[in-house]
Order: sequence, then structure tokens, then C-alpha cells
Amino acid sequence: MKTETVKIFDTTLRDGEQSPGCSMETEEKIRMGLQLAKLGVDVIEAGFPMASQGDFEAVRKIASEVEGPSIAGLARATVKDIDRCWEAVKVAAKPRIHTFIATSDLHLKYKLQKTREQVLVDAVNAVKHARQYTADVEFSPEDSTRTDWMFLAEVVEAVIAAGASTVNIPDTVGYTTPEEFYRLIKYLKKNVPNIEQTVLSVHCHNDLGLAVANSLAAIQAGARQVECTVNGIGERAGNASMEEIVMALKVRKEYYGCETKIDSTQIYHSSRLLSLITGVRVQPNKAIVGDNAFAHEAGIHQDGVLKNVLTYEIMTPESVGWAQSKLVLGKHSGRHALRQRLKELSYDLAEDKFEQIFHAFKALADRKKEVFDDDLEVLVFDQREKKQDRYVLKDFQVSSCLDQKAEASIHLAIDGKSVDGKAEADGPVEAAYTVLRQLTGFRGEMTQFKINAITGGADAQGEVSVYLKESKKQVRGIGTHTNIIQASVKAYINALNRLDQYENNIEEGV
Repeated sequence: MKTETVKIFDTTLRDGEQSPGCSMETEEKIRMGLQLAKLGVDVIEAGFPMASQGDFEAVRKIASEVEGPSIAGLARATVKDIDRCWEAVKVAAKPRIHTFIATSDLHLKYKLQKTREQVLVDAVNAVKHARQYTADVEFSPEDSTRTDWMFLAEVVEAVIAAGASTVNIPDTVGYTTPEEFYRLIKYLKKNVPNIEQTVLSVHCHNDLGLAVANSLAAIQAGARQVECTVNGIGERAGNASMEEIVMALKVRKEYYGCETKIDSTQIYHSSRLLSLITGVRVQPNKAIVGDNAFAHEAGIHQDGVLKNVLTYEIMTPESVGWAQSKLVLGKHSGRHALRQRLKELSYDLAEDKFEQIFHAFKALADRKKEVFDDDLEVLVFDQREKKQDRYVLKDFQVSSCLDQKAEASIHLAIDGKSVDGKAEADGPVEAAYTVLRQLTGFRGEMTQFKINAITGGADAQGEVSVYLKESKKQVRGIGTHTNIIQASVKAYINALNRLDQYENNIEEGV
């Protein structure tokens, strides 16, 4: 049977970032973009350049620094949006403009206040304008699955004639079902005369938990590009999970007759990196990348796996990058061993960065008996390039006794000037946060506080995520340390610095 290739269009950095709590700084976007390139995605949708100056700069930097995939920017079907998008992506070796406009009667009436005829003209003009810049133009009729099928076919035919090299059919609100979506894609294949002149793509949301199933049904019907995100992050309930689509096509290759160019051994690393960047961990039972994805507790299952792993595993942990040494390194390990392990984890660092990691590793190894791969990931993450922070932690002390108020004292540098403060509270973290609020003058609220263990054991590094909100601005701060109080303080200060650097992003997506 002939095997066809399905392109993976990754929108983690655009639609995925729109997920509450998943916003990323430019440096974090670049790092994730580099990992997506290593993963082997065909297209990276880097952002929405018209949304803000910050998003424009992030897209432009990704376009200039990330090699391999096509780099796409999103643009509404307007001249200003498309021009701005091109300015951001034109430095890429393979730039793409992705323009869209809604086509469902519901959106036309309540959002656009336009007729079908007006939208059709706008769609064609947008594609023609984008084609003046590049031959790689993608068009999306937003809310396709609630659009009249005859009108949808008319729009698709018109934008292909105008020069769209890819046409994406988005299930914008996660409304459709696999059988219905299959029939829609088949309908378009049959009723759009020039459909073979374009790559047919799909973009499914997960509001009914059907995003992956709908995407796979569309592939069966003839779609050859799938838009998805790492860990399935995205608006509301998220997007189709990249890792689930890729492994479904790989494990059931004979059934689907399709494959991707993804290096599946990079999947777990990509998932873990995204969790570190956003502070949002996947649920333990998440397919492919969850902590329990390859765990077996039932006696019957354990017995079967011991006799033949295929009895209860349809893929190997190694195939998605789970393979790792239990005990990687310790306090007696040297530079050569650390450098080799980092390379195995896909980190090829410049000498100055490696030295920073090595010293941080030695400090961690003095506190921990065992240093695991996840610990190393955190060390690399903590040593990433950062903007100049306004708030810098110099020292702190916390005391907490049974049935007594906790006390905290903190030495902080604000714009290079040293300040000190003390406070009491019911708990040590609350006491520390009270001091930070006093010293910085922060008057907003903490909306979330989450703690995760990076690895197992009593000496595990703690990963703390803090969400701070001030007026309409909300940011996430992250801190890691074997001392959970120190991790909590670092997370709060990280969030304060992000508030200070905050740029208002107003995004809209398909």
C-alpha cells in the first residue's frame, strides 16, 4: 500500500499560547520554536503579528532564528494585517502568510455584520494581496463546521483560484463529530473542482473531546495537513494533541496509510519543555506523554508485560523519548559526563552556557542524592537568557514553629537598590509573600498557586507556579528548588518581573 505524508502544522506558539496561563516571553517562544524544529514539524505558526508589538517581535525573531520548518504568521483578511504579517515572517527561509475570515452565518451576522457576498470578496482579496508577497499562502474559513456546505465550497474554490496553496478547514469551536467531519471533507473533495491544486488542512478544537478523532477522520477523507499543538494546549478545551495524532499515524500506519516527518523520540522532551515554560503540566493519564502512559499497576497487566511487552503496550516508551537512565549523574560526576548527558537530551550548549549549567548542577548535586534527567531539564531552563529583571532576590530567611505565626525576612534589590522587609503570617509562604508585597508595592491578587515535584523522592526539586493579576493583566511566574519555600519566593518574584515587563496582547484565532 502506498504511504502518503501528512504535514504537521504546529500552532503551539500561536493558538496554544492563547490558552489561559500559557503565555510565553519571546525568549521562551524561540526556545520552544527551536525544539519544534528539532521535532521535525513542517510548519510553525509563530504568532499573530498584528496583535501587539511584542507578538510581532517574537514572530520576527523566530522567523530569523529557527531553521527547517516553514514559519507562518496569522493575519485577518485585511491589508493591514497581511502587510504586518509579511514584515514579521519575510526574514524566514520559508515564510508563510496564514489569513482567515469567518464564513458561518452565525459569525457573519453577530461578529462581522457582513453578507456572504462581502465575505467572499474579502477572502479572495486577502489571498491575492498575500500572494504579492509569497506563493505560500494559507487561507482558513473560520467556523467551517457551522458554515453552509455549499457556501463553504464556493469560498474554498474561490480562494484556491486566487492562489491559496493551502486551505484549512477549522472546527473552530469543537462542534463537529468524526463521521460528520469525514463527510464534510469528502464533500469538499468532490464539489470543489480545483481542490487538487491545494493542500487540504484541518484545525480541530477539543470542546467535546473529539479534536484528535476529528483530525484522524479528516485524514482518512483526504486531508494532508493537520494543525495541532504540543500537549493539546489552546483556546478553551485546547487543540488536537500533536503527539496523539503523530503516534496514531505511526502505530496504525497500515490502517491510515499515512505517515509524518516527526522524530517521535523528541515528543516527550517537547512536552516536558512546554510544561516547564508554561508551568502547566499534563494530567498523569494523558496519552503518550502523561506520567502513567506506560505505567502498569494491575497484576494481570504486569504479568503480561513481563512475559511480552506487546500484551499491554502498543508502542515502546523509547519510541516517544521516554527512555532515560534512572540515575543520571551525581556530585562526583565531571564535565565530560554532564556534557554527554545534555547532548543526549538534545542540548548542545556553548561553552559559557555549559559552565553556568555545570556550576548549577554541582550545587544541586550537593543537595540531592540523585540527579535525574528532569532535574537537568530544569537547570537548563533556569539558566536561559533573561531580560534584565527589576526585582532580584538577594537573601531570605523564614521560620515556622508549631502553633505560632511564621516569620519571614527578605533582602531584595529593586532597580539595583537594596531593600529589606519582615512580616508575620499563618504560614511561611504567606509570610514571604506579604514581605514581597510590602517591598514592591504590588496591589494585585494571587489567583493561583501550584506545586509540583520535578522528580520522585523526598529530595525532589519543587516546581512552583504563581499566577498574579493586576487590573486586566495576569501573568505566571515559575520557580524551582529543592527548598520549596525558596522555589515559592522565586516564583513570586518571577511573576512580579513579568508584570513589570508585561505588554498587553489582544489575540484572535481560528
